[in-house]
Amino acid sequence: MISVFEPVIGEEEINAVVMALRRGEISGSFGESIVRFEQEFAEYCGCKYGVAVSSGTAALHLAVAAAGIGPGEEVLVSASTNIATALAVFHHGAVPVPVDSEEITWNLNLDLIESLITSRTRAIIPVHLYGHPVDMDRLCEIARRHNLLVIEDCAESHGATCRGKKTGSFGDMGCFGFYANKVITTGEGGMVLTNDKVLAERLRLLRNLAFTKPRFRHELAGYNFRMTSYQAAMGIVQLHKIEQIIAEKRRVAHTYHRYLSDIPGLQLPSEASWARNVYWMYAMVVQPEFGISRDQLMEWLSREGIDTRTFFCPMNQQPCLQSQPGFREIPCPVADKLWERGLYLPSSYTLSEATIQSIAESIRRATQQAKKITL
Repeated sequence: MISVFEPVIGEEEINAVVMALRRGEISGSFGESIVRFEQEFAEYCGCKYGVAVSSGTAALHLAVAAAGIGPGEEVLVSASTNIATALAVFHHGAVPVPVDSEEITWNLNLDLIESLITSRTRAIIPVHLYGHPVDMDRLCEIARRHNLLVIEDCAESHGATCRGKKTGSFGDMGCFGFYANKVITTGEGGMVLTNDKVLAERLRLLRNLAFTKPRFRHELAGYNFRMTSYQAAMGIVQLHKIEQIIAEKRRVAHTYHRYLSDIPGLQLPSEASWARNVYWMYAMVVQPEFGISRDQLMEWLSREGIDTRTFFCPMNQQPCLQSQPGFREIPCPVADKLWERGLYLPSSYTLSEATIQSIAESIRRATQQAKKITL
């Protein structure tokens, strides 16, 4: 089976982890690796401060907490996203409000934002879906006019750019995940970036159970969201490879483009003229003219030893969110369609051209077989 993604961990990463352990860098409370990883990753993304945490989900939770968002308030979120984005809002008692996707990049539709803002709206969480950045210049301008915070969900967009500026550096905070399938990985782990010193201090305080003086008396209800130091050591090595990794991910995507672009009924991933798409996963949408449904194509590919995944179930359809008091029933027809028709193909950046060609030929055979049946 050709898997959807296989992380690449080499001797350099292994040695870095071992050396951190030999230095006694076990927890996230001491050692040099955490601070160095925070500083280097923040600098890479064009931010002043980085706060390493235990996961990308923790990064989102910490950002919402640091922003002081709570019960009775609303946060606009991309409708098409992993549920972690909305849960960071939900678990703080606030209500996630889904913003439908647009047709080309599949990111949240900026034309819809202002119609969804109410007196209860506090923030926007845009998701840079599958590695293509949101038009953050326009989104931030809308947020400024309405005095809204912007928390970027960059779990899928390490190194992606909007007009030359990296994702995570536009909003009040940018949240990254370093799970095994991300652009760079620490196994688990995440980070919140910000240019605001006060926010950075609050993020660090809340990350570590909000310890102050005296140590075991707590003014704030904090979290244990610490990253381990040996994860950070691995992250440093991965970060030094990030541009090489992105170049390989773009090679994989462009190779898929070459072999799939002439097959009718497939909407392939786009790249706006102002953007650098890092193609976290090679995603596509199966249109009716392809001849068989998305699910039928996935079954076909599975029989041929090719693993795939669907797009995310949109936030407007999530039962756990629909049951929340104050949840707003907002139609998201584009996100609904992406959920029904979208899938992503094997996206490991080590895929050879021959393997990509074989996957594309399998997809071509699927539509040819469908045409024979209909004839």
